[in-house]
Amino acid sequence: MWIKILLLVAIVAIAAILTRATAGARRQALRRLLLAGFITVAALSVIFPNALTRVANWMGVGRGADLLLYALVIAFVSYVGTSYRRTSHLNRQLTVLAREVALLHAEIDPRNQTGDLHNSSTSQAQGLRRSADQKQYDSES
Repeated sequence: MWIKILLLVAIVAIAAILTRATAGARRQALRRLLLAGFITVAALSVIFPNALTRVANWMGVGRGADLLLYALVIAFVSYVGTSYRRTSHLNRQLTVLAREVALLHAEIDPRNQTGDLHNSSTSQAQGLRRSADQKQYDSES
């Protein structure tokens, strides 16, 4: 009996953590719908463990615990995949931002304020900025 209470408390705690606000109303709505489904299924599987075993048998899996393990593996792999995509996107944005900052510093560096050297570095910086903008546009397309 105590394990059921502990598991239900853990489910509620995870739900509270996952409902924190994120960017994008559509993504947040989908996230909340999936979370509501997760809470419902998790609570029902804790309260009625035999029902999970029946669902597992219906799907051709021997035990409910095995079915739960398979579902968790799929959830973990999808989480790793989405985290990788998010991290890659943030790294690309950081690279573009670092290039922009470097180019801005090159333009306003007082050592480059003399004659041809300044004009050369300014035109070089503008060319690099256009190149970085084009690469960013290409990666977002």
